[in-house]
Amino acid sequence: MKKIITLILGLVIISQAFSQEKFHDFVVKDIDGNSFALSQLKGKKVLVVNVASKCGYTPQYEALQALYEKYKDQNFVIIGFPANNFLKQEPGTNEEIKSFCSLNYGVTFPIMSKISVKGDDMHPLYQWLTEKALNGVEDSKVKWNFQKYLIDENGNLVKYFSPSTKPDDEAIVAWIEGRS
Repeated sequence: MKKIITLILGLVIISQAFSQEKFHDFVVKDIDGNSFALSQLKGKKVLVVNVASKCGYTPQYEALQALYEKYKDQNFVIIGFPANNFLKQEPGTNEEIKSFCSLNYGVTFPIMSKISVKGDDMHPLYQWLTEKALNGVEDSKVKWNFQKYLIDENGNLVKYFSPSTKPDDEAIVAWIEGRS
């Protein structure tokens, strides 16, 4: 009986390993409500960041846009996910968020529809980003707005950075440039 249970557990673990989702398996909604298949980003390095319009870190939009402008032609993209999880610092509608990003920071990198990045209603992509059992790398908690996740060209989580880490931090730039 013990051998049978061990065999069954082994098969379950193996099947989970082969069915593990990758970043590119997700489809999200862009800021206009259209489906956005992350599979279209295969072959690109991706910086995923949860954003908010009324946060002390909101000025990071400027550095994010500059980083995007500098590296967008080198198989790099930034994707912003507005979230209202921290002190209601992203209260606007998708239309208001889009306008805010464009008018105040000239954002041209993709912004998605507002989601939840923690709690019972956490978006499945953020479940994947924050759970080692799903991403195969490490557990994390989204601590605040502007937490950054690095995804490699194959859709694997590489690392995450705290909200206080600036978008142009040397570790992030070195990763984009392939120096780390």
